Amino acid sequence: MHFLEANSGPAWQPGMLMEGTDIQHNPLRDFITPKNPCSPFGFLSYLKANNRLFHFLNLDSPYPPRSDYARYVSWVADHFASQVSYNTQATSIALGRLRDPATGRRLVRVSTESGDILGRALSFAPGRSANIPEPFAKLLGDRIFHFTEYVQRRDGWRKDKKPASVAVIGASQSAVEILLDLHATFPDTRINSVFRAFSYVLKDTSPFTEDLLFPSHTDYFYQASPESKKALTEQVRRSNYSSVDHDVLKHLYFLRYEQAVRGDESISVRNNTDVLEAAWHGDQIRIQLLDRHTGDADALDVDAVVLATGFRNFGVGEHEEVSHPLMRDLYGRYEKNPDGTLRVTRDYQLVPTAADADAPPIFLNGLCESTHGLGDAGSFSLLSYRAFDIHRTLTAAVSGRALTDL
Repeated sequence: MHFLEANSGPAWQPGMLMEGTDIQHNPLRDFITPKNPCSPFGFLSYLKANNRLFHFLNLDSPYPPRSDYARYVSWVADHFASQVSYNTQATSIALGRLRDPATGRRLVRVSTESGDILGRALSFAPGRSANIPEPFAKLLGDRIFHFTEYVQRRDGWRKDKKPASVAVIGASQSAVEILLDLHATFPDTRINSVFRAFSYVLKDTSPFTEDLLFPSHTDYFYQASPESKKALTEQVRRSNYSSVDHDVLKHLYFLRYEQAVRGDESISVRNNTDVLEAAWHGDQIRIQLLDRHTGDADALDVDAVVLATGFRNFGVGEHEEVSHPLMRDLYGRYEKNPDGTLRVTRDYQLVPTAADADAPPIFLNGLCESTHGLGDAGSFSLLSYRAFDIHRTLTAAVSGRALTDL
């Protein structure tokens, strides 16, 4: 096996590694501990290897700093560096002409800038596509960008010219963290928080809701009807999306209260607001806004826009896509659901059409939230179980052995 990675090295959420931020899941829900607590690649092994285990135990916090978890990710990845080609961007994926002599299936061809790579099977894990609201889709650049680029862009502003005004679109944990970090970094910058809801919403931290991160829930969710999947997702959505931790909300409210005492309006909250249009207006971005309930229209001119607008799942609804863009050449070779999305088995495998029965095994890794539940794409929590399922089924597919023998 060989891994292709577009980045120059292992990185976990590099655009959101802000000082003072922590992770939002139990650190033992790491790469491997839930599946194999004795593995040498768990988070506790990382702490021990870096002589920081007792310091962590004294931290008296359930969640380590985000910067520490990013180092854990790199520490594990470094053990397997010989199996990874970094700085390798996949440009397309298609069926090759050659066949696997053992199974007779066609090989999969991954095209990169440095040439093509052939394989008997593929585990496809590019991360979900960024959700870019339509008004901003043609304006992306140095001053209009998705929140996953935030730290890099902010550091560029530090060296160059800081923006006098910024709009942060969205009301998620990431949006509020960016508001706070922007204010701490550029206290004179005017920050506009723009979102559709009435208020920022508190994250659902009920331990009963967290049961959605049990492996058994993946089985339950997968077997549910499409209608039930949507209902279940909506019920637990606040555990991971469009919601904010209590301490972060409290920090922002205290800050705005303190600003109100001083008559400081450097952070402005524009709730109940839709973005209708956006365009360059001279050297600024003019955003046309509409109050969702009063119908009042307004225009906001800013120097930069941060889109804390999340990611796209597979589907045909708003902010969804039927397939990942890199799957465009494979899309017609594998079976579809009635809504046009690709059919995915419980073990994350695509199903070849009858006309393409010799197509190679393709697995979707971290793209199946709409079919496997909220624990699939946006969380570390079930990663070890998903990896086990994919490895087991992929091994059977390329070896010709039965799953029961593995």
